[in-house]
Amino acid sequence: MGLSGAIGAGKSTALEALARLGAQVLSTDAVVHDLYETADLRDAVVARWGQAVAPGGIVDRAAVARMAFASDEDRRWLEQQLWPRVGARIAEWRERAAATRPRPAALVVEVPLLFEAGMENAFDATLVVLAADELRAARTDSRDHAAAEEREARQLPQMEKARRATYTVTNDGTVAELEQRLSAALGKLNG
Repeated sequence: MGLSGAIGAGKSTALEALARLGAQVLSTDAVVHDLYETADLRDAVVARWGQAVAPGGIVDRAAVARMAFASDEDRRWLEQQLWPRVGARIAEWRERAAATRPRPAALVVEVPLLFEAGMENAFDATLVVLAADELRAARTDSRDHAAAEEREARQLPQMEKARRATYTVTNDGTVAELEQRLSAALGKLNG
């Protein structure tokens, strides 16, 4: 199942809850973080934007984000570097996870840009986490506002994501309430 939602909706919290409910989970954000540690991707971003994006040979994700969001061309270039690599990692993970015994409740991959990247058909179902705009804004207050606004601008509105999703859950209460709602969604998926 592909998991998505708007910035601040609680995708990571939902992913952690799904793991507690018996799902095998994968965060594409974690995959991207790992990919930046590989020589080939590090060398590609340095060739594109210079040594400043990888001081001491370690990719500075914030610096890469600033460069990538500077223009549509730069953003598209980075997506062309990342998305095929992320897709390959997801396929490898799925193969390993599907062989796990006992069988997990579900295989769930968190993909913030699931619908924007056209990846929804790669999953048997999709789940979107929803939250009110005010609540999402409060959750992202500690983050870099400029980067959050740029990221939000490239995402579909959350209600469009919800319209496209197989399942939706609202994350407007406690983690325990979210976990109950996710449990119900897993029941539908496996029912």
